[in-house]
Amino acid sequence: METVAHRPPRRRIGRPVPVSINGVVIAGAEIARETQHHASSDPDEAWTLAARALAIRELLRQEADRLAIVAEPVDDGEGRKEAQDEACQRALLDREVVVPSADEATCRRYYEANRSRFRSPDLFEVAHVLIPQGPQMRATAANLVAELQQRPERFAEIAAAHSACPSARQGGNLGQIGPGQTVREFEQALPGLHQGVVHPEPIESRYGLHIVRLDRRIDGRQLPFEVVHGRIASYLEEAVHRRALHQYVTILAGRAEVTGVDFRAGSGPLVQ
Repeated sequence: METVAHRPPRRRIGRPVPVSINGVVIAGAEIARETQHHASSDPDEAWTLAARALAIRELLRQEADRLAIVAEPVDDGEGRKEAQDEACQRALLDREVVVPSADEATCRRYYEANRSRFRSPDLFEVAHVLIPQGPQMRATAANLVAELQQRPERFAEIAAAHSACPSARQGGNLGQIGPGQTVREFEQALPGLHQGVVHPEPIESRYGLHIVRLDRRIDGRQLPFEVVHGRIASYLEEAVHRRALHQYVTILAGRAEVTGVDFRAGSGPLVQ
């Protein structure tokens, strides 16, 4: 049965133009199968991306044939081997899309212009009391905050008695927290907390209200250029490769007779 996700796009008025490259038609069923690799909540967008991907492969296949490119399929090391067409297209791109290595001077310029990207993350040693979602959540949290402001030494006792988090067994202690280790609302509030005191405003998340005490802030440090040099070089070379590949495909498409697909970024399916 044809599913919504696999139907050709129908929002636009008109009959869809068959997707073809120099007279070679790419069947709708083939495009439908390809959509599984282009996840989107919009069936039209998934169809468009799938059609464009298959059209690019056909462009490359035809160019490899024209240049009589011959290549031996390789194994990926996990038992999967390239198809012959894939091997020839890989060899074509290796030959035609040449990307220079990013030299040290270029990498250093990028590093100096983006120093904030190359820091180790800030870490926070935190303890909390989690008051779970419920009708008395806010009143309970307010009462406990007021009590802790008067008697902060009772934090571990209150965590053990009231917290819905497993950390209650450790007096609410969460240890060191870095990026991505807790819920977004909690993480975003950490830089604004004052060290050594219970925050007067509970932090709300999907789990409830967090009464938080920041015990220690460990500031991140600037990573030396030598540590990140390889990462920068890979990033710059990948960015250049993507641009070069896009330009190469655009040139091939400009020479070809193309119907049913537009190689401009963001364009939709064509109709007549």
